[in-house]
Amino acid sequence: MINKIKQFFETHKTFAEIFRFLIVGTIATLVDMFMMGVAMYFIQREIYPSFINVFINTPTPSTFATIMGTAIGFICGLIVNYVLSILFVFNEKGKSKSTQGFIIFTVLSVIGLGLNMLGMYLCFDLMHINQWVSKIIVTIVVLIYNYVSKRLILFKNKK
Repeated sequence: MINKIKQFFETHKTFAEIFRFLIVGTIATLVDMFMMGVAMYFIQREIYPSFINVFINTPTPSTFATIMGTAIGFICGLIVNYVLSILFVFNEKGKSKSTQGFIIFTVLSVIGLGLNMLGMYLCFDLMHINQWVSKIIVTIVVLIYNYVSKRLILFKNKK
């Protein structure tokens, strides 16, 4: 069974890359959500009896705490994603390890951060969707944007 999976990924390189991207994305998302929780806890400590209450039996935080937590979590997750993408996800490094690559990565990331914060504002503040449900919805949208933009612009083949 393991040999069949390995053979599949060896013959279908794009699927293998997407699979690695999803694993790295999951790790980065966990970092993102944890750091969002840490930030929200410290910004609005008075509404949380303990840190675990940021995630379980959550009181409704302010928009400021949610947006700032989103930004801090996103930046932490982004750093993890960048490092792991270079190390494990993309075989073709493209321009990613150059100064120009870092600038491109930063611009693409700022766009992703903007999409993330806009999505959180729309879902949480305007549509009144729970902050964690909002986070999951927005994370899926930004994950797709991140893969496509990084793959097509930053980690593209040199051909």
